[in-house]
Amino acid sequence: MERLQKVIAESGYCSRRKAEELISSGKVSVNGSIVSELGTKVSGDDIILVENNPIKKEDKVYYLLNKPRGVVSTVDDEFDRKKITDLIDTDKRIYPVGRLDYDTTGIIILTNDGELANILMHPSKSVEKTYVAKLNKVITPKDQMILKSGVKIDDVKCIPTRVKVKNVDTKKDTCLVEITIVEGRNHIVKRVFESLGYLVDKLTRTEYAFLRLDNLKSGEYRELTTKEVKKLYEYKR
Repeated sequence: MERLQKVIAESGYCSRRKAEELISSGKVSVNGSIVSELGTKVSGDDIILVENNPIKKEDKVYYLLNKPRGVVSTVDDEFDRKKITDLIDTDKRIYPVGRLDYDTTGIIILTNDGELANILMHPSKSVEKTYVAKLNKVITPKDQMILKSGVKIDDVKCIPTRVKVKNVDTKKDTCLVEITIVEGRNHIVKRVFESLGYLVDKLTRTEYAFLRLDNLKSGEYRELTTKEVKKLYEYKR
């Protein structure tokens, strides 16, 4: 017997957090009866419907994608824009682990493993994400120090684990800054720099946990190895 939300997440339908929302809102039935109590346990013989869709376990898949600009990090889009799931050739129902903005490029994981997705996105796990930001002007030494000590965004302090100026173009008055954070708030990197008076002209996520883009070109992807998946699961501790 397993918890209903775990079974739904492991089916690849959605993350565990989303499964809990669906259960609480009465959109899940077991053997023909609506179940809205979190923690309800089910067996492999039970018939589970989520939003009238039958749930069954499927093989887990894990992809690492170099997201291009102009692609949304969702599985559905009301404006019919290109989605990152359109870039991966699979018959599995996959979804991104977290999001990257429409105009942000770089590394993102897609999977149908709801449990792993929930682990990696949970704030308490402190998964590091590294970005390279091109700023509209050269960052000052003073602002570098402020950035390293942390800035408040919506009254919550964001403290990067690493800040490094990678390149400075004094003629064009621009620079590239590498920043590593553990946060997952929306637009957090752009907002951090904006709080200091800088605009981010381009933003690329170059690392996620221990994973790097390496030789993946824009729009290309690869499957994660079994060793990499096991290492990501170590964040569960």
